[in-house]
Amino acid sequence: MLDFIKKELGSRNIDLVSSLRLSECEIKRPYLLEREGIDIDEGASVIIFAVPYLTRDSVDKRNISAYAVSRDYHLFFKELFGSLLPVLREKYPEYKFSGFTDHSPINEINAAALCSLGVIGQNHLLITEKYSSFVFLGEIITSAPLPSSASEILGCISCGKCRASCPANLETGLCLSSITQKKGELSESEKQAVKKSGCAWGCDICQSVCPYTISAIKSGTIYTNIEFFTSSAKPYLTCEDIKKMSDGEFSSRAYSWRGRGPIERNLKILEGKES
Repeated sequence: MLDFIKKELGSRNIDLVSSLRLSECEIKRPYLLEREGIDIDEGASVIIFAVPYLTRDSVDKRNISAYAVSRDYHLFFKELFGSLLPVLREKYPEYKFSGFTDHSPINEINAAALCSLGVIGQNHLLITEKYSSFVFLGEIITSAPLPSSASEILGCISCGKCRASCPANLETGLCLSSITQKKGELSESEKQAVKKSGCAWGCDICQSVCPYTISAIKSGTIYTNIEFFTSSAKPYLTCEDIKKMSDGEFSSRAYSWRGRGPIERNLKILEGKES
C-alpha cells in the first residue's frame, strides 16, 4: 500500500513521502480522528508528505510571501485528496482513509521531522534538503498498519541567521506577517515596517536567508514542478491588480481570507498612495 501511495503522489510531483504509526505522533486534535472513525490504538498509520510550492518566477521579484504567490494551497489539497482518496478507498475497501493539511489531528512539523522528511529550524519551520522550508505539509491518515520510519527528530545547523534577520521577534511568535494581515489602520511604525520589507502580504525573510534555502536555490532543486502552483503564480501585485480581480479569482488566493482591505492598504503603502 505504501509503495502504491508513493507512486500516486510521485505522479503528481510529490516526492518527499514517509510514514509512521499514528501512536508515534503528537495528537493535537483528537476529535478529528473521532470524526473519521480512526482509532489510535488499532494500528492506524500516517503517510506524511511535503509539497514544494516555490515557483521560478517568484524568486527574484515578488512583493508577497511565496506561499501566497499561487492559488490558495488549501484548494490544492482539496483537489489532491478529492482525486486520491476515492482511489485508495476502492483499492483497499477494508481500510479507512482521510486527508489533512494545516487543520490536522497531529503536529505536522514534528511528524515530518520524526520520519526524516526534514529538520526543524530555529524559525520553527520544517526544513527539507531539497526544497528548504518552501513546502506545505499534508498527510493521509489510515486505519491500515504500515511500516514506520520514525527516528530521532533533528534540528537545523543553528546558524542563527533567521533569528538575526527577523524584523520582529521569533521567540514571542510576533512577525511582520501578522502586521500585513491586520485589519484597519496601521500605526506609523507598522507602516514603516511594511515599507522597509517591501512585502504587501506575509514575510519570507527568515526562509530567504537560511543556508538551506541558498543551497537549494544554487542546486536548482528548490522549485516546484506542480502545475497548480506554476500556472497560477502572481508574484508581484499592484493595487490595480487587486482591483481588477473578480470576486471568484480573489477568493482563490491566500490573502483573500482577510478581505480586500488589508492587501489593498499594504499595496497603497508600498506604492505611496496611502491617504
